[in-house]
Amino acid sequence: MPKKFSVYITQSAQDDLEHIFFYIACENINNAKKFIRELEEKIYSLDTFPKRCAYIPENSYFGTNYRHLVHKKYRVVFKIVENSVYILRVVHGAKLLNL
Repeated sequence: MPKKFSVYITQSAQDDLEHIFFYIACENINNAKKFIRELEEKIYSLDTFPKRCAYIPENSYFGTNYRHLVHKKYRVVFKIVENSVYILRVVHGAKLLNL
């Protein structure tokens, strides 16, 4: 049986999700709901095998060991600490990561 990790969403990542929701909702509320639901499913799938995701290219710049999960045009940036996954940011792939 695979090891289970606890997944925690930081306030910054929660704010990112809210911003994404309202951005999409300006055009179509149903699309916004669907997209956030899909994104949250992906995020919570990190409870199993979070190391399947690649390291972010910015690690050499920040001196970190963060990973990311890509969903459509967005990156979910996270770190693994023991048995926990911390979602740090959810950013559009065209934006520079700002921690």
